[in-house]
Amino acid sequence: MADQPQLTGVSIVIPAYNEAAAIEATIARARAALAALPGIAGDIVVVNDGSSDGTGAIAASAGVRVIQHPHNIGYGRSLKDGIAAAVYDTVVITDADGTYPIEDIARLLQPMQDGHDMVVGARAGAQYDGGPLKNPLRRVLTFLVEFTSGRTVPDVNSGFRAFSRATAMRYFGQLCDTFSFTTSLTLAYMMTGRFVTYVPISYADRVGVTKVRLFRDTLRTLQYIVQAILYYNPIKIFLLLALTALTVTALAVVVSTLVGPSPALVLATAGTLVAITVFALGLIADLLRQIMTK
Repeated sequence: MADQPQLTGVSIVIPAYNEAAAIEATIARARAALAALPGIAGDIVVVNDGSSDGTGAIAASAGVRVIQHPHNIGYGRSLKDGIAAAVYDTVVITDADGTYPIEDIARLLQPMQDGHDMVVGARAGAQYDGGPLKNPLRRVLTFLVEFTSGRTVPDVNSGFRAFSRATAMRYFGQLCDTFSFTTSLTLAYMMTGRFVTYVPISYADRVGVTKVRLFRDTLRTLQYIVQAILYYNPIKIFLLLALTALTVTALAVVVSTLVGPSPALVLATAGTLVAITVFALGLIADLLRQIMTK
């Protein structure tokens, strides 16, 4: 492996929407984390995403650069603007609500020096586990991301990660402007052969009220996962649909065998035809992707 460029500076990007109760402490922790990196310059960018509680003014009074959005436009758009404004190519993103261990920045940077394109903090603990609704929804999203990427993904949407500014900006056109930015960034890197690794981190209770709407944001994330599959590897989604049709067909055949000729046999025939058609469409979609890539 070729020698990696010497790390000279790190930019921390913090998107913030109505985080007046936590932003000052978050900035102080970010400063302390940068100060603990010997010989490395630091830069902190806060993106105030249309807050109405004075978040922007508090951040500005703390002496960091603040990008002001005139109204709330989204987590992903805030990160894009902050990343674009970063002084240094090595960027670390974190939330403003006190949940992520900003002090662990050095643990993210070391794998970057070893040649990884992105290092993600994989969350653990009771605050991350969530309730009886959050866990099943997360498992569905994790399955789809792992099925798409063909690898284990410990945390599909962690907001604490390090990467190259120049590399990430190449994907901006395909990345979500809202809550699903980090998920779409993970898929973009993995589906284009970049090296992504995970380091375990703790995850604390947030300061203030969460802005996440579980079902709405899960549906949006699901939408962007499907879009990423269609963009980078469309045959995957068609294969999944074809396998679903074949599963229905197999069940219908079993029913027909047990109870004799019945409507289940018609369903089995229809399921087989659907599976063949869907898989053929997947082959066509993948061929179109290859043509567009060339």
